[in-house]
Amino acid sequence: MRLSYKLRKRYLGLKITNLSLNLDEGGYKIIVGYGIGSVLGQSMGKGGNKVAVITHPRIGRLYGNEVMESLSKAGFAPIVFQFPEGEQNKTLAHAGKIYDFLIQNRFERSSTLLALGGGVVGDMTGFVAATFLRGISYVQCPTTVVAQVDAAIGGKTGVDHPKGKNLIGAFHQPSLVFVDPSKLATLPEREYVAGLAEIVKYGVIYDAALFAFMEARAEAILKRDKESLLHCIKRSIEIKAEVVEKDEKESGLRKILNYGHTFGHAIETVTHYKKYKHGEAVSIGMMAAAEMAYRLGTGSLEVVNRQRALLQGLGLPTRFPKLALADLLRVLESDKKVVGGKVYFVLPEKIGSVSVQKIERGPIRKILRDICLN
Repeated sequence: MRLSYKLRKRYLGLKITNLSLNLDEGGYKIIVGYGIGSVLGQSMGKGGNKVAVITHPRIGRLYGNEVMESLSKAGFAPIVFQFPEGEQNKTLAHAGKIYDFLIQNRFERSSTLLALGGGVVGDMTGFVAATFLRGISYVQCPTTVVAQVDAAIGGKTGVDHPKGKNLIGAFHQPSLVFVDPSKLATLPEREYVAGLAEIVKYGVIYDAALFAFMEARAEAILKRDKESLLHCIKRSIEIKAEVVEKDEKESGLRKILNYGHTFGHAIETVTHYKKYKHGEAVSIGMMAAAEMAYRLGTGSLEVVNRQRALLQGLGLPTRFPKLALADLLRVLESDKKVVGGKVYFVLPEKIGSVSVQKIERGPIRKILRDICLN
């Protein structure tokens, strides 16, 4: 894979990094830079078509005017649809309301959706784009750490079902991902910190140097130091892009990106998406996976301890919550990653390297019980 970097002077003197994600059926640019919101419209190419900006009220108040102005100046005809914030609203019912909005406003296959928000907005927008008129284009404009380094890249779209997270969805790649880290300045502290778990994930699964960088710069990252944060975001995007290019539809390598998510999604579902932010659940899930690897003999105590120290140093939770084992097992067994009655887990062997293993119900139950009691 080749990632292309260009500093494009024509963008009003702004320092912008262009990354290209190349796939068999085309690809798209991932544009990264501080304070680049004003050039969003021209980055989308020739104007003239309708654009529906999908967002929620808080983000709309913060960045809606900037986005609408940029799109209008580039010749697009933008309109806005807002739906309530929160994972509990990532449902078929709310997707249906977006379909109604698009039909009422006579959107066509040449029209575009633009996701302005975090992972929930991006997942929902991508899912609607994948299914409306059998597929229209969409742009990701992520405003959270989780979305900028993970959710907005790779074409996974979906909505939740009462039985589990993202059980209804499709692979549908965006036409552009537009990452402006300055948008993270307005994130509430808890949401910002929760998103850092996804960056830690990349260090554990793929890049020991990134993990070490976060260990050394944890304080600066927590203070939202621009240089430290930009390095973490760009490197995370590079890793995600490399993995997606090699395995777009998650038939092999891409499964490593689920590190911490099997347990994490189960925790979110059992607690009805109300107790933990996504990144907090992933943080706990990563610790559970590291503990599982150690107990199965495929991982080491060093991984457990280093990972715990970094997560705790960033202010992330690491202790598994006291939840009913039966509820957790029920959700785990309905997970998308279940094959032949066995659950796929991504388990760390060392910092920077993981393996995907199929674990049966018995060992999962025993290890979960041990983790919950400690």
